[in-house]
Amino acid sequence: MPLLLPLLLAAAQPQLAMNPLPVGSVVPFGAPPSSAMQVLESELGSVETFDPMGRAVDLARDLPRVWSGVYRSFSGGAPLPVKLRLAEATPMGQMVDLRGEMQVGETTVAVQGNLNAKSDQLDLLMLCDCEVGGMESGGEISGMQGLELAGWIAPRLTNPGGRFDLRPEAAAPASPSGGAPVRGLW
Repeated sequence: MPLLLPLLLAAAQPQLAMNPLPVGSVVPFGAPPSSAMQVLESELGSVETFDPMGRAVDLARDLPRVWSGVYRSFSGGAPLPVKLRLAEATPMGQMVDLRGEMQVGETTVAVQGNLNAKSDQLDLLMLCDCEVGGMESGGEISGMQGLELAGWIAPRLTNPGGRFDLRPEAAAPASPSGGAPVRGLW
């Protein structure tokens, strides 16, 4: 397919291929036929119309400010309850600057990070020199689906890290009322 475009362009201007031009002469230009332009568009694809800076403004405005869920360490142990409160969400280009606090178990720490409006990549740092729920200082919270599914990346290879599962507080599932357990059909 990549060889098709030069052939179409050569067919559109056969006089240039047959008659060599002297040095310094002006080369006449003729627009390629519309069929060649359609082939060019199909080879290169369409133009991207996504506006990451506009989405960053929308995210900063509409992003829920309170998230809750659990943190599960990959090394085992009981899941710890987590509550994330975002005090500020400021658009900066295609990034959203996040600042707030996170409560893991009984400990509350300040957090700061970035959310990429184009890729939904999250980088969040705990701003303390302490160990919170098995997460040592120097690690980072990183997510590829925004705040909903993120992991803690440890600063050392001896700690396997862990996983956060957060949901907006309004959409957090209510605890079961003690009804009958759900059973599978098979």
